[in-house]
Amino acid sequence: MKELVLATNNQHKVREIIDILGKLPITVKSLADFKKMPEVVEDGETLAQNAVKKASTVAMRLNTWAMADDTGLEVDYLAKAPGVYSARFAGINCTYEDNNKKLLKLLKGVPKKDRTARFRCVIAVAGPEGSIELAQGCIEGVIAQKAAGDKGFGYDPIFVVAKYKKSFAQLDSRIKNVISHRGQAVRNAKKIIERICRSS
Repeated sequence: MKELVLATNNQHKVREIIDILGKLPITVKSLADFKKMPEVVEDGETLAQNAVKKASTVAMRLNTWAMADDTGLEVDYLAKAPGVYSARFAGINCTYEDNNKKLLKLLKGVPKKDRTARFRCVIAVAGPEGSIELAQGCIEGVIAQKAAGDKGFGYDPIFVVAKYKKSFAQLDSRIKNVISHRGQAVRNAKKIIERICRSS
């Protein structure tokens, strides 16, 4: 492994992942470096299926190693929705704000004890020859009554971590990257990458 392509065009996600990965003896790129690479349709029924599809498609098309994640927010009161549909919860081409507003509207009047939720992240590391390995991360929290904070992206302004009593969007990125679902999953994926590098 000399190169790893992050199978996403989401630059918020790219910056977060690269920051968590830290130093590696390889070149890390994203789909932004490959202008003619089409976006992979996320039509899986699980986070793992979407992550595997994205990573394996990019790995085979570019003949290189690729890494992809899929992340879902599970709200207990909503029977673990939006889950795999988190990115498009408010509809196709919706914004982060659209998703947050819809979720807060659905939870209007619901007491704090019933607003429990968790973020799950599944990462797939795919090789050009077809190999696939998975890494995961999860963090528990509650959905806030209203958005707070201007850091992060996605549902960060309304996801509160009990230990800090702050939303992800209020936490320093260094703290978030240590405790978050994606932080956990990326560090587990980094172990896979380092093992592959040592054996190649």
